[in-house]
Amino acid sequence: MRPTGADAPALGFRDGPVLGIETSCDETSAAVVDETGIRALAIASQDAHAAFGGVVPEIAAREHIRSLDAMVRHAMREAGVGRDEIAGVGVTAGPGLVGALLVGVNWAKAYAFARDLPLLGVHHMEGHLYGTALEHPAARPPFIGLLVSGGHTLLLEARAWGRYRLLGQTRDDAAGEAFDKVARRLGLAYPGGPEIQRAASGGDAARFRLPRPMLTGRNDPGDRSYYDMSFSGLKTAVARIAAEREADGTLEEAVPDLAAGFQEAVVDVLIAKTLRAVEQTGCRRVVLGGGVARNSRLRKSLSERLGSSGELYAPSPRLATDNAAMIAAVARHRLANGERSSWSLNAEAGLAFPGLVQDPA
Repeated sequence: MRPTGADAPALGFRDGPVLGIETSCDETSAAVVDETGIRALAIASQDAHAAFGGVVPEIAAREHIRSLDAMVRHAMREAGVGRDEIAGVGVTAGPGLVGALLVGVNWAKAYAFARDLPLLGVHHMEGHLYGTALEHPAARPPFIGLLVSGGHTLLLEARAWGRYRLLGQTRDDAAGEAFDKVARRLGLAYPGGPEIQRAASGGDAARFRLPRPMLTGRNDPGDRSYYDMSFSGLKTAVARIAAEREADGTLEEAVPDLAAGFQEAVVDVLIAKTLRAVEQTGCRRVVLGGGVARNSRLRKSLSERLGSSGELYAPSPRLATDNAAMIAAVARHRLANGERSSWSLNAEAGLAFPGLVQDPA
C-alpha cells in the first residue's frame, strides 16, 4: 500500500542497491551503489556553458530535464539492476542552482513514490566526502576534510560520518570560483581549473609577486581567521597585473607565469590552513573532495607536506567532479541508519550541512 500525504510515514529500507541522482549544477548524473561499492555511474557534462564563460542556470535546468531519464536508464543497465531491485533513492537536495536541483529532486520523489521506496535528500558537499571513501576504504573518520569546489571551500574535522566540526571556510570566493574568474580574465576557456593548470605547467610561479591572503596575523586557533580563507584579493591582484600587461601588449606571453603564480598562491593557502588543522587536532589523515581536488599541484604538494607520517586520500577525476555515486553512498549510509526524507522534500540552494557544528562537540 503506497503511503499518502505530503509527510507520510517513512518507508523501511531493505539492504540493497541505492539509486543516486545528482543535478546540482551542470552535470547530470545517475548511479547505482550497493555494499560492494559503485555498480554503475553515468555522467553527462553540459558543454553549452563554455560559450558563456560560466554556468547559465536556465540552460543547466533544461539540459537536466533532457538528459536525466537517459542517465538513469544507462546506469541501471550498466549495473545489471532491475527496477524492482532498487532499495532506495538518494538525490542532491542542495546546495546548488535551485532550478537545476528541482529537476533532480522532483524526478527522485516521483520515482520513489511510485515504487514505494524510501527517499533521502543529500547535501552535495557531504557527498564529496563519501565520494573519496568509495575509492579509498581507509578514507573514513576521523580525518581532516578539505572540500574545494566551484561553490564552496570548507575545512572540517570529521569525527564520524554525520558528525563534523567546521574549522574554516572561504569568506568570499570559493577556490574553484576564483580559478574560473582568473581563467576568464587571462583569456582561457571555461571551466577554469583545468585551463589554469594547463597554462601553469609552462610558467614561472615566482615571476609575479602575488599575495597569500589570511596567512599572517593572529596565530590563535581560537580565532576564526586562523582557519578561514579568502581568494578575492588574490583574484584582484592577478586582474591588476593582467590589466597592466594588456596595456603594454605583453599579456599573452605573461599568461603562463600568471597562471602558475595564481595556482601556487591558492595551493599555498589551502595547504597552510589544512596543516594548521592537522597540527591542532593531531589527526594526520586528510581527505580531499570537490572539483579542485583534481588539481595535481595541490595533491602533490599536500602529500609532500604531510610527509610519511601523514595520509592523504584524494578522489579520481571522475569522482572529484559532481557525480551521483557519492550521493547514493551518502543515501545508502543514512537510510540504513533509519533516516528518511518526507514527500515534501524540496530543493534548497543554501541547504545546511548536516551534522556540522562550529564549536567542539
